[in-house]
Amino acid sequence: MARDFSIVPTEEELAAIGRDLRFYAIHNEHPRVLTTGEIEAFNRDGYLSGLDVFDEEEMAQIRDYFDDLLQRTMAEGKDSYSISSAHLKYGPVYDILTDSRIVDYVSDLLGENVIAWGSHFFCKMPGDGKAVAWHQDASYWPLSPSKAVTVWLAIDDADRDNACVKFVAGSHQVGHLTYRPSSPEDHNVLNQTIDNPEQYGEIIYNELTAGQISIHSDLLLHGSEENQSSRRRCGLTLRYCSADVRAELGWNEKGVHVRGTDPTGHWANNPRPQAH
Repeated sequence: MARDFSIVPTEEELAAIGRDLRFYAIHNEHPRVLTTGEIEAFNRDGYLSGLDVFDEEEMAQIRDYFDDLLQRTMAEGKDSYSISSAHLKYGPVYDILTDSRIVDYVSDLLGENVIAWGSHFFCKMPGDGKAVAWHQDASYWPLSPSKAVTVWLAIDDADRDNACVKFVAGSHQVGHLTYRPSSPEDHNVLNQTIDNPEQYGEIIYNELTAGQISIHSDLLLHGSEENQSSRRRCGLTLRYCSADVRAELGWNEKGVHVRGTDPTGHWANNPRPQAH
C-alpha cells in the first residue's frame, strides 16, 4: 500500500527524531542567478520575494490546468487545500517543481546537490473564512538538519486584499519556537499557532504577481489571514532541501533529484508521473 503523505507526523514521532533545527547561513560567493546582496538579505531576513519565473502566457496555461485540477478535486468531495504531494501524482506539477528557473534560485541558497520533495496547493477561495495561523514549516517536517526552503509560486495575484502570505522578517534566527495547538476559534487550516509574532520581527506582506515566487527558510515565522475578498488567492508551495538532509518516517520516498546528486543515496528520485 502506498504511503499516505497527507498524514501529519505526530509530536511524539517528531520528538523521537532529535532534529537539528538551527538556521544555517548561506555562504555562496559565486551565485548563478541571485546577487550576493540577495543572499545576504536571505540570511538576514529569512526570505526573498518578487522573483520572476513564469510569464503571462505560461501562467495562463498553469492557471487553466489548476482550475481543472481543483474542479476534479472538489468533485471528489475534497477541499481547496487538499492537493498535496502533487508532484507524485500529476505530471504538470512535477514539471513546475523541476523547472530549472526555480531550481537555479534554490540552488544558490542550498548548494549544488538539491532535492525537491514537496508540492501543495494553498487555495483560498473568495470569503472561505480560513486563515493560516503563524507557524514555522520546520515544525511539521521530519527533516534534519534544517536546510530546507519553501518556494511560494503565485498562481493568482496575491496582495493584502485577498490574504497574501505574511512573513516575520528575521524570525528564522530565533530557532524553533514554542507553539500551541490551534483552537476552533482560530479557523486555522493548520493545527499549530504561534502567538504574538511581532515580538520576533517586523511583519511583511508578501505581495506577488502571478508567475512570481518567494522563497523562505523553513524556520521563518509566517501565516496568512482569511480571504474576505471576492477574488481567489491560490499559491503552489514547492519544498526543497539540501541533499545532506535526512528525512525520517519515509518522507525520503517523496524525493526528486533536481540539481546535482545525492551522495548518500538517502532520497528517492521519483520519475515524472503520467497522470495529468
